Amino acid sequence: MSHNIHTCSCPGHTAVKIENLSVELNKVKILEDISCFIPRNLCTAIVGPNGAGKSTLARAILGYVEYSGKISFGQSNNTYTARPPRWGYVPQKIQFDRNMPLTVMEFLAASLTRRPLFWGISKKIKEQINEMLENVEVPYLSDRQLGQLSGGELQRIMLAQALLQDPEIILLDEPAAGVDFQGEKLCCGLLEKFRKARNFTQIMISHDLATVAAHAAHVICINHRLIAAGHPAEVLTRDNLQLAFGLHTPTVQVVAHQEVCSCSKDM
Repeated sequence: MSHNIHTCSCPGHTAVKIENLSVELNKVKILEDISCFIPRNLCTAIVGPNGAGKSTLARAILGYVEYSGKISFGQSNNTYTARPPRWGYVPQKIQFDRNMPLTVMEFLAASLTRRPLFWGISKKIKEQINEMLENVEVPYLSDRQLGQLSGGELQRIMLAQALLQDPEIILLDEPAAGVDFQGEKLCCGLLEKFRKARNFTQIMISHDLATVAAHAAHVICINHRLIAAGHPAEVLTRDNLQLAFGLHTPTVQVVAHQEVCSCSKDM
């Protein structure tokens, strides 16, 4: 029996299940009655206009904001749990003092050890970081000051930091922001390579419909409420986009995605 990833929500093949989720901040409803799920081991995009609540939904999934409703995480033993998975998180931007004398090696090492950096970085951790920098194709940045990095270079360092956590789910907030087209293409290509090799689930927050149409296998469209969720071709329609973004939203060309739920392999 073959199942479609966009309709199969069995816990063994669902990374995140969201039920009747609402978020209120300062007595203002940011999200209202969101119910959807995120398939395991694929790239899911959460889309909507600026101010639609995308980042708030991401923070709720991460457990950073209070919410009503229920968020649960599917497990390989075919049960749901409230226990959070191992997360990797790539924020849209980070705030730091660009004059701070902190190298890329030191920045990444700080996420892997509780040992103070002034005691030095162990050989094992240095090797682990250098291997990851090779994997994200910036080995030459190891000794570069963090404040000297371009937007695209910093994005890849943040991606390396997230991957070093060996995540079960990696969440990226506006990955195309602040980088040029080639940088965006490279970052998305690296993510796809890592996701297929390591079998993690990728969640991408974006209002860039071209990026979503090219890279996402599953799409959740919101504007404070759920507009649609499912296959990109079924979600990124003119009607849905007008509901989410307004009347003058352009149409998008969706790349064909043939992924199916692996339930059929287990039966």
